[in-house]
Amino acid sequence: MTAPERGFPDDEFAARCEAMQAAMAREGVDAMLFASEPEIRYFTGFLTPFWQSPTRPWFLVLPPEGKPVAVIPSIGGPLMRSCFAEEVITWSSPAAEDDGISLLRDVLQRYLGTTGRLGMMMGRETALRMPLADFLALQGSMQDSMPDMALHDMTAAVQRIRMVKSHREIAKIRHICGLACDVFEGLPEWVGAGIPLSGLFRRFKSEALGTGVDDVSYLVGSAGPDGYDDIIAPPSDRPLAAGDVLMLDTGCVWDGYFCDFDRNFAIGSASQTVRDAHYRLDDAVEAALNVVRPGIAARDLFHAMDAVLRPDGTDAVEGDDVGRYGHGLGIQLTETPSHAAWDTTELAAGMVLTLEPSVIYAAADGAPRMMVAEENILLTNAGAELLTRRAAREIPVLD
Repeated sequence: MTAPERGFPDDEFAARCEAMQAAMAREGVDAMLFASEPEIRYFTGFLTPFWQSPTRPWFLVLPPEGKPVAVIPSIGGPLMRSCFAEEVITWSSPAAEDDGISLLRDVLQRYLGTTGRLGMMMGRETALRMPLADFLALQGSMQDSMPDMALHDMTAAVQRIRMVKSHREIAKIRHICGLACDVFEGLPEWVGAGIPLSGLFRRFKSEALGTGVDDVSYLVGSAGPDGYDDIIAPPSDRPLAAGDVLMLDTGCVWDGYFCDFDRNFAIGSASQTVRDAHYRLDDAVEAALNVVRPGIAARDLFHAMDAVLRPDGTDAVEGDDVGRYGHGLGIQLTETPSHAAWDTTELAAGMVLTLEPSVIYAAADGAPRMMVAEENILLTNAGAELLTRRAAREIPVLD
């Protein structure tokens, strides 16, 4: 498998910034402030695992035109200067008193004057990655020097831009999906009864790294008789046993882009209950593939899958226990939109989405079990293109 070129040329970031600046102009915003990893990376290419340290704050200011201005700790200066930034202003961080706040205020004042409007992300699926005390201090300082400055929520505009991927982004997601599919397809050769789930997780990560993925940032799963009841816990040392259903859900990464899909396996044999649950999930995926196209809403995908999973309409308004049947995908494991009954986001060509139906059913012992399926797709003008190699309709049985 030939890998795409790593990174992006400057014209990719220029197009992203120009799209954001056009949205700013429409909404009367004089500058954007970003303080979280996905947006700073999206608009500059600043890719580093150093975000795992919560010690230092990082800031990016996007003016009405031109490249962004980075206000960041000095430890990140060399990397940011190789990225798409007009100016890189640094300070020694962590600092006891002023951890970049006065520098940030000065940059913002360039574009806001005394009456400007500052755009920030405030809505669903966002977080302000700086101490609340520092943000309050920044607000106080700005009110002193910019008394008529106003904050404006630009969440929807940023998310609209990020939801539609460029051809270069799509190539990276397609590549990581292919690598992860290779790992799943090789799994029957080394998985079977008696293997502890914890050891299976370690082996999966090793196999994934061996195929060429950069990291296995997300790996969850579960196993139990006739199904499982948890899909997010870390693995236990319990050995796989005959009659178990095993699920692995992975978010592997290549050049900063995720795949996100799972596969189910039966150990030794599959009961009719388990086979039927797998059929229902396959039917739900098929229903979504049949209706997905540009112009429909995210909630239309939810309803298409829900009609298969719960044809009697039970709890159809509220959604199932996990709340949605899929989401967006890209530089984050989960992005907007959500395939949920409440999400009216209009789908567009260029979006990369997961289809993630789930079903709850009774096991042989009467206890509730669940099963989840997940595929990754690219939405085109003609409909859906599968980025993952679709799971077989019959649940695979491993010895």
